[in-house]
Amino acid sequence: MKLISIKRETKIEGRFTKKMGALQTNVTYIKKQFLSIPYRTLHKYRETYYGEIKDCEDCQLAR
Repeated sequence: MKLISIKRETKIEGRFTKKMGALQTNVTYIKKQFLSIPYRTLHKYRETYYGEIKDCEDCQLAR
């Protein structure tokens, strides 16, 4: 049994960018887990309509 593992999870979230405005997009989180309990997010990114991969630091949450 592994103590530390890495899991990738995709959620649909609302995002806001200056160029496109509000949009719903798939955001993928890469999380480190200890005994199946997530404790750290290593990276999060989103895929655009055209298939490009972008970091989530350049867009803000819509809330």
